[in-house]
Amino acid sequence: MVPGLGNYRHTPVMLEQVLAFLKPAPGKIMLDATLGGGGHAEAILQKLQPGGKLIGIDQDSDALEAAGARLAPFGEAFCPVKANFGQLKAVMEKLGYDALDGLLFDLGVSSYQVDCPGRGFSYRDDVYLDMRMDRDLPQTAAGLLKELPARELARIFREYGEEKWAMRIASSIVSYRQSKGPVSRSSQLVEIIRDAVPAAARRKGGHPAKRVFQALRIAVNNELEVLRTALIQGIELLQPGGRIVAIAYHSLEDEIVKKQFRESARGCICPPGVPVCRCNKVPVITVLTKKPLYADPQEVAENSRARSARLRAAEKTVQPYSEF
Repeated sequence: MVPGLGNYRHTPVMLEQVLAFLKPAPGKIMLDATLGGGGHAEAILQKLQPGGKLIGIDQDSDALEAAGARLAPFGEAFCPVKANFGQLKAVMEKLGYDALDGLLFDLGVSSYQVDCPGRGFSYRDDVYLDMRMDRDLPQTAAGLLKELPARELARIFREYGEEKWAMRIASSIVSYRQSKGPVSRSSQLVEIIRDAVPAAARRKGGHPAKRVFQALRIAVNNELEVLRTALIQGIELLQPGGRIVAIAYHSLEDEIVKKQFRESARGCICPPGVPVCRCNKVPVITVLTKKPLYADPQEVAENSRARSARLRAAEKTVQPYSEF
């Protein structure tokens, strides 16, 4: 077992809402695309019995080991798979399934990944800047900081971290590596960011390094592009009446979920005035959440990770939708 893996705890965010929208029931087949420590998966599996099955996907071997131990009592009802959730269709084909009754995405980085020094996600500890969710990936955050020019680093910080001072920080990183060597540890990067960001800006909006670290993590793991692919594949895999639930933790993820749900729920896109539809586009889902749902204050008090959570849900439809 990986050192510290016994501490891979997973308090599932917005669990009651997830279960209410997914509607797990005996005999159904569902997929948790972000297995993590298995918190959501455990609750779903309990309601799928008898006869149901949950496929659990994660690209992090530590997560699979922790979830496997937690969910062992369910036996063959639980099927763990090491994969990126952008490979949903390939996973389903390999397992011999062609449709799902429910699909869950609990996005972002896990508390274990942030807290484990060897994973390199934390800006609060002095750690090597790894940030790979799948440690078989070839590129680390330290590698990006060593190789990319200032303009490309600034683009990453601006697009993936919404960092106002992106160019100043990127230029400072390049200057640092030219004079002192590679930026490979979090303490070095935090120091560079603090020096680059004006004092007034550092006093608001949380830790000054938060946005840059988020941006690097997203870039290393190609999170946003993979999410778009996974949502399209997931919606396609749902059978009529199947549900998809996505929990996002920052605006970039949530915007992708919102746009994909809207696109999949949209019908004819022919220009106004065309007498007969030629695009043949029909709605394939009904969005169940007009606006994102948030965790209640009690849950936020008990689980700080729930503070930024935003939940959206949809149903695969081929018939008029009846009220949830």
